[in-house]
Amino acid sequence: MNGKSTEMSPLLQARLAGGFYLINILTGVFAIIFVRAALFVPGDAAATAANIMAHPMRFRLGFVAEIITCLTNIPLAVLFYNLFKVVDKNMARADVFLNLIGTSIEAVVLLNHFAPLLILQSAGYLSAFTPAQLQAQAYLSFQLQDIGLSIALVFFGFDILVTGYLTFRSTFLPRVIGVLLAIEGIGYLINSFALFIAPAVQARIFPYFTATAIGEISLCLWLLVMGVNVTRWNTKAGVAVVLA
Repeated sequence: MNGKSTEMSPLLQARLAGGFYLINILTGVFAIIFVRAALFVPGDAAATAANIMAHPMRFRLGFVAEIITCLTNIPLAVLFYNLFKVVDKNMARADVFLNLIGTSIEAVVLLNHFAPLLILQSAGYLSAFTPAQLQAQAYLSFQLQDIGLSIALVFFGFDILVTGYLTFRSTFLPRVIGVLLAIEGIGYLINSFALFIAPAVQARIFPYFTATAIGEISLCLWLLVMGVNVTRWNTKAGVAVVLA
């Protein structure tokens, strides 16, 4: 390994990754549960519009939270690569690419999160539309973001599968977390493709997949509190240097 890769200890990198992961999870939960789920009323454009206009600051904070979620994915990708490249460099690279592609899609569809607020504020150039039409447009924008996020979750699903594989093989992190991550990654994929193919089915099965988040939560807390087994990481790093 070169000097730059050894400037920061694996334990510190692990704890930093845990910290960024915690921010990522908290902002994601806030945006999804306390903003989107709280304001969006399925099948009712008028009620959804009324909720947004009644809580514009919460709506804006949800937008900011989603930006922060995207931003934290970048250092996470770098830190995970540094930690897992000693396990399998090619798979660690795949992990980075999948993460960044999913993040890019998620960032782009954030436009659909902010659009309802602009539409419903009824600027002068929107006066040609009736209130019902504006509400319908705002509702559609919300739905388009859901589709966009589901596309991003396909990439995140494979990303989590790869992370689970690397965790399982690492020896410096508990294998059970790798298994939990694999289950979560599969859940992401099933949920997204169910939305694409059979939305009615997806709506019924979605609550069951929320429990699989224990995989990412477990990895986050383990990295934050325990870090990694430095001796085993160094052993892997030594083997990686020899193989290189």
